[in-house]
Amino acid sequence: MSPNDKLQLTITKINNSYCVEMRDRYSNYACVYEPSVKQAMQYALYWYERADQREEEHQATNKAMLEMIELDRKAGITTNMSDGLD
Repeated sequence: MSPNDKLQLTITKINNSYCVEMRDRYSNYACVYEPSVKQAMQYALYWYERADQREEEHQATNKAMLEMIELDRKAGITTNMSDGLD
């Protein structure tokens, strides 16, 4: 990640924990609860460092789904119905 990447981080104290909401440069979102501000920041850093890896994993999953859809079309087992059963 470059220093110019836009990242969003919100830490909110809720009762005895901290709600950490994060959004990375790929618009991936996560929300976790941590017992301290220090642990909240540590998790946010860990999560942001994995942004590129997470995006690669999402792209691989998307590619696999498109390939499965194409195989289904070639096999003739898809329909134009939106019932989710094909």
